[in-house]
Amino acid sequence: MMQTQNSKNASTIKENDKPQDKCGVFAIFVPEDSEVKQDVARLSFFALHALQHRGQESAGIATSDGNVAHIYKAMGLVNQVFNEDNLSTLPGHLGIGHTRYSTTGSSNFRNAQPLLIETMLGPLGIAHNGNLTNVPMLRRELLQQGVGLSTSSDTEVLVQLLAGGRGDWFSRIRALMAQAEGAYALTVLTRDAVFGMRDPWGFRPLCIGQLDNEPNGYVLASESCALTTIGATLVDEVQPGEIVRIDANGLHREQGAPPRKVSLCTFEHIYFARPDSMFQGRVIHKIRQQLGEILAKESPVDADVVISVPDSGTPAAIGFARALGLDFTEGLTKNRYIARTFIQPSDELRKNAVNLKFNPLPDNLTGKRVVVVDDSIVRGNTVRPLIQMIRDGGATEVHVRVSSPPIKHPCFMGVDMATQDELIAFKHDVDTIAQKVGADSLAYLSIEGLMQAVQSVEAEGDSGYCNACFTGKYPLDVNNLSKQGLENSLA
Repeated sequence: MMQTQNSKNASTIKENDKPQDKCGVFAIFVPEDSEVKQDVARLSFFALHALQHRGQESAGIATSDGNVAHIYKAMGLVNQVFNEDNLSTLPGHLGIGHTRYSTTGSSNFRNAQPLLIETMLGPLGIAHNGNLTNVPMLRRELLQQGVGLSTSSDTEVLVQLLAGGRGDWFSRIRALMAQAEGAYALTVLTRDAVFGMRDPWGFRPLCIGQLDNEPNGYVLASESCALTTIGATLVDEVQPGEIVRIDANGLHREQGAPPRKVSLCTFEHIYFARPDSMFQGRVIHKIRQQLGEILAKESPVDADVVISVPDSGTPAAIGFARALGLDFTEGLTKNRYIARTFIQPSDELRKNAVNLKFNPLPDNLTGKRVVVVDDSIVRGNTVRPLIQMIRDGGATEVHVRVSSPPIKHPCFMGVDMATQDELIAFKHDVDTIAQKVGADSLAYLSIEGLMQAVQSVEAEGDSGYCNACFTGKYPLDVNNLSKQGLENSLA
């Protein structure tokens, strides 16, 4: 049995020249007889708040008290969706949560997550981060079986595959993993347990935490930054192809599908993950500083100061400046609240969107040869007005350094990376890009440098990581995704 509430808000302004990740997912289980009273909905709220950077279109929480499942979700940021009143309608000792950025499935309330339905085994809720590459085939098979679908989201396909499976939840999840291809990190709510799982390639991250004041209480989250926010300690990462079940008997782990060539998305290190999160025992902020240090060694420049495109370019800029013995300073100040407004800018303001987000600091720029460090360039429609803004602020030279390799290929695994024709590095070489954006010089980090930083050792190839957006070498077969088919799946 389940109870549903919903609310609709207008969508927020998106950044227009950054790769966008799909979602952040969370799950929590606290024993029903726990001596320490835990407000599961409230803990889920703060965990989702910590994962807000992974998706800003909608947010939702589903909980269960062992009998009835409850859900509340809406369009908007986490702190716009939830309040004391609607959190109080989410009782229970287990739950899942979600923050969404849409890749498959349009940005509207119908596709907001978690998705929650009733099944023969009781309530079933799913929160999904990723993108299935064979979803058109799976949708067609479900429709041929007479299953009705009400959304354009691949997450609904996952829900229906689990609901229509056979056996217990473990058996159904294993069967799902045998059918689904592509990227997925899932948290699943049932009547009396939560599950977590990662695809066999490990494209998307998922970690396990233990509540500090409740030894038998566990959580799952896309990133470890959500754990410290709610007083939990990182236990481990869910491994590729692994299923984790948390219930009254504690934590249980088993392999649900044979692991494939591990292919964690390197953009987690470059841009997506919050700087204080940990992957494979290493803090992301330190990795990004190393990206900047290696970039400085590969592409040094004679300059006076180093600045960043805030905030994502800052760690790499610090490393770049340190490696060359240059001063790091703020050259651009960012309006961190522009993405939180529901008031859409006029067409004239949209043409000058960079001015809505950034302003120069002339005292730090005037008369200076400036290096500006950013984490990536996708279409190139933001960097040119930024360079002009820095020149207008008094800089005599502007050199651009990018702490990732050139993005030349689209992503089919849950990252909104634009179409290939929109990618500036697919169409132009580095010198031409520099001319087009108005930079005195431009250089990208090499793939070898990227691998050295993320692995902290010299590495051959891209072992353990997906670099398909840089190399065009995809870890799985995407040949069946024609341009038209991809556009339809992302509608």
